[in-house]
Amino acid sequence: MEKKSPRFKSLLSPGEVAKRSGVAVSALHFYESKGLIKSVRNSGNQRRYTRDVLRNVAIIKIAQRIGIPLATIGEEFGVLPDGHKINKNDWKKMSSQWREELERRIHTLTALRDELDGCIGCGCLSGADCPLRNPGDKLGEQGTGARLLED
Repeated sequence: MEKKSPRFKSLLSPGEVAKRSGVAVSALHFYESKGLIKSVRNSGNQRRYTRDVLRNVAIIKIAQRIGIPLATIGEEFGVLPDGHKINKNDWKKMSSQWREELERRIHTLTALRDELDGCIGCGCLSGADCPLRNPGDKLGEQGTGARLLED
């Protein structure tokens, strides 16, 4: 009697996850080492992933693309119970928190862009004290680096 294969495999190899998600197998191993995704081992001690890992990897990729650190992603994933499949409500919560961070970054980058031609936030590239933005190099007393663009 011939066995019929199920329509969907319940477990995916790292190669299959990599191909479907667009990340390298080494990235999957790295995400796993950081606790962002989990695998199980088959009888041959090879990694296998449940299908829901594809959603987790997609979320990781989106978050990374907007500059969210892996540690922050891990914190969000860490509050979910073990074995929990991320759903629409989970995503809504995560994305709203990340939206705030993205807005802060946009504000900072916009300010930097608008000041870039004239000044870099008083680093100071003028070669002398800037009489307009930083008379007497008062900002230098606060330490090194650009200060005017920081909130």
